[in-house]
Order: sequence, then structure tokens, then C-alpha cells
Amino acid sequence: MRTLSFAVPPQEILTKDSVTVSVDAVVYFRISSAVASVCNVEGVQKSTRLLAQTTLRNILGTKSLSDLLSEREAISHDMQSTLDLATAPWGVVVERVEIKDVRLPANLQRAMAAEAEAFREAKAKEIAADGERNAAQALRDASDTMMQSPCAIQLRYLQTLTTIASEQNSTIVFPVPVDLLGTILAKPDRSEENRDVRAHSLSDGGAILE
Repeated sequence: MRTLSFAVPPQEILTKDSVTVSVDAVVYFRISSAVASVCNVEGVQKSTRLLAQTTLRNILGTKSLSDLLSEREAISHDMQSTLDLATAPWGVVVERVEIKDVRLPANLQRAMAAEAEAFREAKAKEIAADGERNAAQALRDASDTMMQSPCAIQLRYLQTLTTIASEQNSTIVFPVPVDLLGTILAKPDRSEENRDVRAHSLSDGGAILE
């Protein structure tokens, strides 16, 4: 009348995608007909245990590794239905099947960890690139706005000075427009030009130009 249970020993199973895993499970069952459990089978508990092992291997052999890791509940339900149907003539009702653990080889665990790490790094780089692109777009929009309003750059400069002053910083950087520096550097040297004119006048015996 009571529900019995037994543990299915770890089974070495080759999945659908040719990966070797070790899987164990727990089966809960009860005797529904004492006469059938004695007359129709010899050693009902041993027979149910052996049938559970073969059923576990057969069902998991049709699943891929990803299905095995993500669909445990569905696999347990399929196994319970198959066992219940097979043990019905023995007077046995399989109430529940639970997959306990799925053990992967050590080299496969390292490979999966490396794959997950590479995926996370690629995702981080993609997010960083999106951030850089959005920042560049925002800077371009800001520059266009400042070009339309000459006072905007001055207001932005004052805001920057306010931020620096709030941090109790003793160094203040004054920005100098690049166009102004370019004008100063491009200005011709008048002293060199005057020396060239003076030397030319002396060679001709004429007057010195000042």
C-alpha cells in the first residue's frame, strides 16, 4: 500500500549530439495489485529497477545535451509515462521519476566555461562599442547646436569652470581656440623679410630701406 522508492545508478549515456554524460535518477512507485506483482513477474522491485535503468538510457539517448540540461521536467514526465505503461501488467504504478544529477566530463566543462566566457567578452565589447557610437552621436549633435549659438560654448565653458571649482581644485585650465593658434603660427616673420631687403639694397649700392 505504501509508496516505495529506489535510486537508479549513474548511467553512462551517449546523447544525440555524441556527448557522453553520466545521469542518475530516483523512481517512486507502489504496488496496485498484489496478485499481479507476485504472479506476473519474479522479483517485482528488481525488475522495476532494471527496467528504469534501460528506460533512462533509451530516453536520454534521443536527447541532445542542451535538451538534457534545460528540459529535465519534460524528460522525467516521459520516463514516468513509459515506466508506468510497461509495469502496469506487473501490478505496479510508477508515481514519479526525478533526474538527480547530470555529470559532464571535465574537459567538456572547461570547454563550455571557455565558450561562455568568450560569449560574455564579446557581448561586453559589443555594448562598449554601442556606447561609444551613442556618445559620438551625442557629441556631434552638441557641436551642431553650439555652432548655431555662439554663446553656447561660453556657457559650457563657465559650467565646466563651476564643476572644477566645486571639487576644490587649485588648477584651472583655460581653453584656447585652435583657430587663434593657427593664425599666430601662420603670420610671416617681418624681421626676416626686412633683413633680406636690407642685404639686397647694399649689394646694389643703393640706400638702405628702413
